[in-house]
Formats: sequence, C-alpha cells, structure tokens
Amino acid sequence: MFQGAIVIFLAGSALAGLSRSIAELIAFRALQGLGGGGLIVTAQASVGDVVAPRDRGRYQGLFGAVFGVTSVIGPLLGGFLVDSLSWRWVFYVNLPVGALALAVTSVALPAGGERVHRVVDYLGTMLLAATATALVLLTSLGGTTYPWGSPEIISLGVAAVVLAVGFVEVERRASEPVLPLRLFRNRVFGVTGAVGFVVGFAMFGAITYLPQFLQIVKGIDPTGSGLRLLPLMAGLLLTSIGSGQLISRTGRYKVFPVVGTALTTVGLFLLSMLGVGSTGLEMSAAMFVFGLGLGATMQVLVMAVQNAVEYRDLGTATSGATFFRSIGGSFGVAVFGTIFANTLVGNLRHYLAGVGLPAGFSGQAGASPGALAKLPPAVHEGFIRAYAASLHTVFRVTIPIAFAAFILSWLIPEVRLRRTTGAIDPGHTFGMPQQRTSLQEVERALCVLARRENRAGLYERLAARAHLDVDPPTCWLLYRLEAHPSGTVGALARRLGLPEKCLRSHVDALARCGQIGLHPSDGAADGALYTVTPAGRDTIDRLAAARQQGLLELLDEWSPEQHPELVEKIRRLARELLADDNRLLQAAKPAGAFR
Repeated sequence: MFQGAIVIFLAGSALAGLSRSIAELIAFRALQGLGGGGLIVTAQASVGDVVAPRDRGRYQGLFGAVFGVTSVIGPLLGGFLVDSLSWRWVFYVNLPVGALALAVTSVALPAGGERVHRVVDYLGTMLLAATATALVLLTSLGGTTYPWGSPEIISLGVAAVVLAVGFVEVERRASEPVLPLRLFRNRVFGVTGAVGFVVGFAMFGAITYLPQFLQIVKGIDPTGSGLRLLPLMAGLLLTSIGSGQLISRTGRYKVFPVVGTALTTVGLFLLSMLGVGSTGLEMSAAMFVFGLGLGATMQVLVMAVQNAVEYRDLGTATSGATFFRSIGGSFGVAVFGTIFANTLVGNLRHYLAGVGLPAGFSGQAGASPGALAKLPPAVHEGFIRAYAASLHTVFRVTIPIAFAAFILSWLIPEVRLRRTTGAIDPGHTFGMPQQRTSLQEVERALCVLARRENRAGLYERLAARAHLDVDPPTCWLLYRLEAHPSGTVGALARRLGLPEKCLRSHVDALARCGQIGLHPSDGAADGALYTVTPAGRDTIDRLAAARQQGLLELLDEWSPEQHPELVEKIRRLARELLADDNRLLQAAKPAGAFR
C-alpha cells in the first residue's frame, strides 16, 4: 500500500510538471492527491511496525512537526525553484526524493504487520467529505466564477445541506461512526472545535496570501517572499513548545488559548495595516505576533479535548480536533480568495480611474512581478495600490472572526489535567488528522511519557516496589536476564554492549542476593556461567508487575479495569518498555550507572 501510494504520487508529480493546460494540471494534481493521501495514512501506520514502542510517540510527533514546518518552508523552496528554474520544477523536485523513498522502503519496510478488524464507516466518511467539498466549492466559486444567485451556487448550497443532514442520520446509526455525535454534547469538544476551525481559517488563509502581498505589493522575488515568512514560523514554534512546557509545570491550560486568540486577532489587525510603504521590520513584527497567537492556541486545543472525553472517544476526539483545524484551513483559503477576487475588481476601477489597464491585461494575468514590470509607471503604481487595498480587506474581514474565537476561548472549562495529557508534543500542533483508536492513542501517550522518565529513578522505584535491595543498574540488569536466562558473563556483556569487567560487579550482586547462580566455566575466555534462579524469575515477574502498576496509575481517571483490552495492552507494554536495551544503556552510561 505504501509503495503503491509513492508510485501514484510520483506519477501525478511528473504529469503535473508536464502539463500543457490548466485542465491537465488540475487532473494530474488530483492524481497526485490520491497518492499523497495514501502516503499520509500509511506512513503513520507503519510507525507501529518499524519503531520500538518507546520511540513511537517521538516519531509520530516528528511526522507532524515536519508537516507544520514545511507548510511555511514550502513557499521558500517553491520560490527558489521558480526563480532558478521554472514552475514545473515544483513538481519535478518530488521525483528524486520519492524514488529514494521507494528504494528505502523496498529494503527496510516489513511486508506485513498487525491486522485489526474494524467496522469502517465508509458511508459516513464519504458524506462528510462530500459536505466539506460542497461548502468549499460554494465559498470558492460564489461571487467570482458564478454569481451568488446563480443555479450553480444555489445547487451547491442545497447539496451541502442535504449531505450534512444525511451525514447526521448515518452517524446516528453507525456502529463505529467516523465522528460520533455524542462528542458535540461535550462542551470542551464543541468549543475547542470552533476555536480550532478559526485558527486553521486564519493560519492557512494568511500563509496563502502573505507571499502574494510580498511579491506584488513589495516587489520581492518568490525566494525572498518565502524567507520573509520565517518570523511567523518562529513565533509559532516559540509559543507552541513553550506553552507545552508551562502547562506541564503548572497544570493550567485555559489561559493559553485566551491569550493565543487575542494575539492572533492583534496579528491580523497588524497584517491589515501593511501597505506599499511598510518596512521589513513592520512586516516581520506583524507576522511574528500572528505566529505567537497561533502557537499558543493550537497545542492546547488538542490537550483540552484529550482531557475532557471518555476513554472510548479518545482516538476519535483527538483526530476530530485536528480535523476541524484542517477543514478551517480549506475554508480560509476559499473565503480569502473569494473576498480578494471580488474587492480587487472594484479597487482596480478606483485606483486606475482615467488610466485603465492595457489591452489584454487583467488582474489575474498581472499577478506576478515580471508582468507588473512591463506596465507603464502610472498603471504599475495604481495596480499595486489596488492589490494592497484588496489584501487589507481580506485581513480586516478575518479580524472579527478571530475575535469571536477569543470570546469562545473564555468558555473552555479548565478541568484537572490527566497525566497522559503531558504526552502532547509539537507534532500534534502541526500534524494532519490521524484516525487512531483510543487504545493506540493511549499507547502513544504512555510511550512518550516513558521516554521522558529518568532511567535511574525509574529502576530505583521498581526495585523498591518489588522489594529488591539492589541499586538501579543491578535492577536493570536483572530484567535484561529475562531474555537471556543462562549463558556466560562474557557473552552477556557482548549482547548488552558493555565491557565484561563493568558488568561483573552487578552480576556478583545478583548472585549474592540469590537472583542468579554462578558456576565455573570450562571456557575461561568467556568467564563464569550464570543461570537465573526460580527466585530471580519471581523477582523479574514482580518488576514487570510493578512497571505495569505504574503505567496503570497514569490511567486511573479512565478506570482501566473497565476496559480489558487496555489492561492487556498495558501488560504487554510494560515488558516491552523494560526490554528496550539500547535506550536504557544510553540513559545509564552518562549517569555513571556502570562504573
């Protein structure tokens, strides 16, 4: 499936680069999207097969972070390719990267993984997608391609209503609905969904039109316009990561979406004030404030949702929180485009009154620095002023919408945080919606939290719970012996990547407390023979049980005893996390655990 998605994506990229008409480009972009959709889903799913449990959360977070960062870096790379080569290379650049990915997956990716039977809500998924598509087309085409009262626009509006009603009816009856309607009775989910929609609306709409402002109004080349977006990303990363750190320390989260939506509103106001005479410092400051607001809001919305829903809805609610932001982005681009196109026509008439555009020249055809450079000075000046005024209108319209999100953010209840919400990372802030089950979401959270634990402190607590009077490194070693219950000390040292003399003192300690038996070896080169005793096996089981209990305590708010599949996953996860040799060695060596 993953390799098939890569091939489809590469084929769509190559054909899009070869397009000779807008119709061909649209068709091949659709083909490219089919492959891209498969890549997003199967890349996330493959993590569970190829990455150790302890690292799954980190890698999934990296996927999300890459998606978010490249949303801003994309215009920079695209501008460079257009400046240096041509627009076709925006598509051709995918080919060598995709070919490399295809080669690596052919060698490294396992052929199969765990199979889980799910009742997929196909009809609900299609109706939800169709409803969103009808609404996006309605806002994109209304007032531009077709008049608002035209049969085409009215038909799209009617279709959106009918499809939405059909979606609600299907979800009421579905055994595993794609978006359970009971979630909307949860005030936190409803309010954060609305705020997330607005955040996505503002973010993607601004990122789409800011490069146009920089290129047309300020005359900056495409590469430079991409670089000028970096203050926005800097502000977003700063508050996204910083808010997570502060929430984990204070346990309070409501203040961040309140402050974040306020900063977003201020940022949009500052963006609406930019004009032909704006300096680079003014533009950077406006984008930085806007980014600060987005970052302070996005991460907390996911955390609040995870903290407010029942265990059975955890996976769907998490995906829903990012879904609303993504669909808000789609609407933002569409609505911004409609407002801009409608206002540009009137502004061109105003600023070019008595001058007029040259024959064959239009607002759309002139939307590039190269085309503008060929205009007479008077026409050029009027055009960029009309363009700037149109973009002012776009950002001004968004200000009250962002302010509405600020008002809504005050309605988010501040509920005591579950300990698992501490597993939120920047990947959630940026990532695409991921349809993980509640069990998969819990596993991800526990793996992230386990990765952050202090290794020495963990094994000290486990030894105390198991009533084992040894230091943390010796306790760590005992659990390693579950996979290697007998052999020579030298062979064990090689398996663990440790010098034998460093290991010997801890082996002797285990022998003194009766956890292993030591015997002379006929092969002197490998040292003594060891064997785990029945007492040692019992202690190992108690260590695993202690680890399991520690993980269950992180889930006490969800009453794990009511969910047998959750208890079984915790039992297996406890042993998998304890058996992660390399990670534990890396954590133990710098601390001087093996001396």
